[in-house]
Amino acid sequence: MDKTTLFGIIAGTSLILVAIWLGGAVDTFVNVPGFLIVVGGTLAAICVNYPLNDIIQAHTAAFKIFLSRKVREIDVVNTMVKIADISRREGLLALENIKTENLILKKACQLIADNADPMLIREMLAIEIASLRRRHLIVHDVFKRMGAYAPSFGMIGTLIGLVQMLAALHDPSSIGPAMAVALLTTFYGAMMASLVFLPVAGKLRSRSQEEVLHLHIIFEGAKCILENNNPRLVYEKLSSFVPPKDRRSER
Repeated sequence: MDKTTLFGIIAGTSLILVAIWLGGAVDTFVNVPGFLIVVGGTLAAICVNYPLNDIIQAHTAAFKIFLSRKVREIDVVNTMVKIADISRREGLLALENIKTENLILKKACQLIADNADPMLIREMLAIEIASLRRRHLIVHDVFKRMGAYAPSFGMIGTLIGLVQMLAALHDPSSIGPAMAVALLTTFYGAMMASLVFLPVAGKLRSRSQEEVLHLHIIFEGAKCILENNNPRLVYEKLSSFVPPKDRRSER
């Protein structure tokens, strides 16, 4: 589980709620119609902007952020070194029997077992990276646009509230409360965008960059095993992808 993502959302929400509570009158920040305008309007705009499958894929990926553990580069490097050690002791064909849930790693092992040409590995790497970036771009863009739509619908809700307020100017005592309600939708939109949608988009973009780097490590490791089946040399080459402090601690 990615604890930092969960902690960030919980901590941000908690600080806002505490600030509201310290100011008193918590119930003045509750406005169901304004909340429905922001949430419903944002979801409606996203449905207009993207096919349903892309929206489902984006929210599934966002949910996985909370469940998946960050994989360090050194872990991927060590995995490739272990594969190099197996191939050296048992032969390249032994890699066909390696069990892994990582489909890319499985494909790399198959390429090594087939003694594939390094140029073929390079071409497959380019295809995999392009495909991954295309999928992740859609997912990232969904939440980035939600972060833009939420404040916009917050402003729409505020305008609706102001119109209703101006229509009741004959009662001066209602102007203050009506203005407060009108501003709440802007508050809801800004909070959702700044605390949920845009941070999730940023996290998805960061995860995409990490996965691209892991692809480079896996396929460079596969090429290195084919060119020189020596676990130490595989480590020395792939350690360039790893921060120096991790190299010293792992070696």
